[in-house]
This record gives sequence, C-alpha cells and structure tokens, in this order.
Amino acid sequence: MEQEANQNSILEKVSRLISGIFTPFMVPFIAFLILFFFTYLHTMPLRYKLIVLGIIYSFTVLLPVFVIYLYSKINGFPMSQLSEREKRYIPYLLTITSYIFCALMMYRLYLPGYMTGIIIASLITIILFTLTNFFSKLSVHAGGMGVAIGCIISFSAVFGYNPVWWLCLAILLAGIVGTARMIIGQHTLSDILGGFTLGFVSTVVVLHPVFSILSIY
Repeated sequence: MEQEANQNSILEKVSRLISGIFTPFMVPFIAFLILFFFTYLHTMPLRYKLIVLGIIYSFTVLLPVFVIYLYSKINGFPMSQLSEREKRYIPYLLTITSYIFCALMMYRLYLPGYMTGIIIASLITIILFTLTNFFSKLSVHAGGMGVAIGCIISFSAVFGYNPVWWLCLAILLAGIVGTARMIIGQHTLSDILGGFTLGFVSTVVVLHPVFSILSIY
C-alpha cells in the first residue's frame, strides 16, 4: 500500500510538472518559434525574429501571468484555486486584454498579416473559452494543444511543408497533457476532449481566412 501511495505521489508530481511546462500561455510563442525556425521564414534576420518573439512572449506569457498572479494575491487565494470555474472569468478577461494589446502593437509595427493572424486566432479562442465557461469547465491546457495542432495544419497549408512529424509529436504531447490534467483531478475526459476540440476547430476555422485576408497587407 505504501509503495502504491508513493507511486501515485510521484505520478501526481510528474503530472503537475507537465501541466506547468505545457501551459496554454506558451502556445502563441511556440507557434512563432515553429514559424521562424521550421519554415522558409528561417531566412529572416535574427534580430527581427528576436524582436517579434520578445513582443509575443511579453504580451502572451509574461504580462498575463504577472497580472493574474497579482489578481490572486490581491484577493488572497492561491493560483491553484483559479482552476475553479467561478474564478476563471477575471483571468480570462485579463488575458484577452493582453492579447488585444499584442495584436494592436503588431498592427502598429506593420508586422505581416499572417503573424497578426496567429494572435487574432488565439484571441478568438480565448473569448470562446470565456463564453463556454458560463456552463462548462473545458480544459484550457487541452485547448492550447488543440490550438497548436491547428496552427501546424494551417502553417503547412500556407507555407508548404510536410506536417506529419510535427503532427505526430503534437498529438502525442496533447495526449500526455490531457492525461496529466485528469491525474491531478483538474478535469474529466469530457473537459479534455471538449477543450481540445474547441481550440482546434476555432484555430483552423479562423486561421485560414485570416491568413488569406491579412497576408496581402
């Protein structure tokens, strides 16, 4: 019994580590990494790529995490309680605000439309998660993996590369992340599947027309 308890404890710790590493905040940043280093855009100047990555990281990772941390501290509850459905609305709104500022800055800097399109697609996905939160606690982690797979498929169509290996890796990671979220008791299987489907479908549906419309500017 003690050995089984230790194994369960280790499994839970590993699952929490996986959840922390593959946070949905990292999805846009990873999408840009793939875009810059695994498509023909790798020929762009390194300084240009670092500037864009810095903007993306600041507005989609650092700023949302920081303001959500402040929100939890001001209200006197740990970050772990933000997984409760009733406490998700303010973090969602803070994240949406940060993404809006990111899209506006990219537009003002005249960055290519296909880059802005990634942020717009992510923004719309977050808005959809906010709306569904009124009646269902879908997994944002699984949604983030759905967004990542949707980006890989959309990138392959636009930039003409073979996405098979990337898709295999992303699908494997999606399964690992979803399993981890269930092990630590944050979500049910339906939450995982629903979150993944929402993230994937919204990304594919949004990115293709966004790429088509914005890439001409």
